[in-house]
Amino acid sequence: MRIELATEPGTQDRPNEDYASVAVPASGQGGTLVVLDGVTPPTGDDGCLHSVHWFTARLGGALAELSASRLDMTLRDILAEALARTADAHRATCDLSHPRTPQATVVLARWDAERVAYLVLSDSALLVEAPDGTVTALLDDRLDRVPRANLVSDAVADATVRNKEGGFFTAAADPTVATRAVTGTLPRPEVRALAAMTDGVTRWVEKFEAGDWPDLFALIRKEGAEATVARVRALEDADAESRTYLRRGKLHDDATLVHAEL
Repeated sequence: MRIELATEPGTQDRPNEDYASVAVPASGQGGTLVVLDGVTPPTGDDGCLHSVHWFTARLGGALAELSASRLDMTLRDILAEALARTADAHRATCDLSHPRTPQATVVLARWDAERVAYLVLSDSALLVEAPDGTVTALLDDRLDRVPRANLVSDAVADATVRNKEGGFFTAAADPTVATRAVTGTLPRPEVRALAAMTDGVTRWVEKFEAGDWPDLFALIRKEGAEATVARVRALEDADAESRTYLRRGKLHDDATLVHAEL
């Protein structure tokens, strides 16, 4: 097993709101990975005394601990429990009903000798490579299906469609959102490698159209996680003046990538 992780803030003057962790049991017969992308709210009140990176650290820590230790729980159950724990940590001081309460996208994966289980919520992504080299993208595409007219901008999704029927869902304060996650199980022999990433990396495909998902996986395998993030940064810099690809929103986004060869 070989695991590589790279994460980089979008700008040096703001904390990285992504979270990533990997756990491998002492037996070496399995593992888990967690990738979160904290949702940066627009300027203004979000009803919370805490920062987005506080939230992702709390939620990510709970997800890492539960996914590695509670093998009797499904990934949906683990996400629900982690959200409940995180909400309890600031329920007394913050308005958790606020639509912009701290929240995050989620990718979870857990594997053993027999199977690989996965969970994806919102616009982070999990790529799965089969032994024959076939790459499958496991995505939650509900944000992409929201009409652009219903969004404030490409970067800021309006509260009228966030965590609403007909809109899209993120991990915030409500544990029941775990039922909305895209989940599944794959036979372990059909999975050679995984790549989990935030949308600061997926923009290589989805914004810059530098290649498709198999092309991105090939780049990760050939050049590594850190070099892949650097490739995205180079595309962002080249687009800085024309804004041909990133017409609105962040020029540089927090970017996190975990590559696990099983």
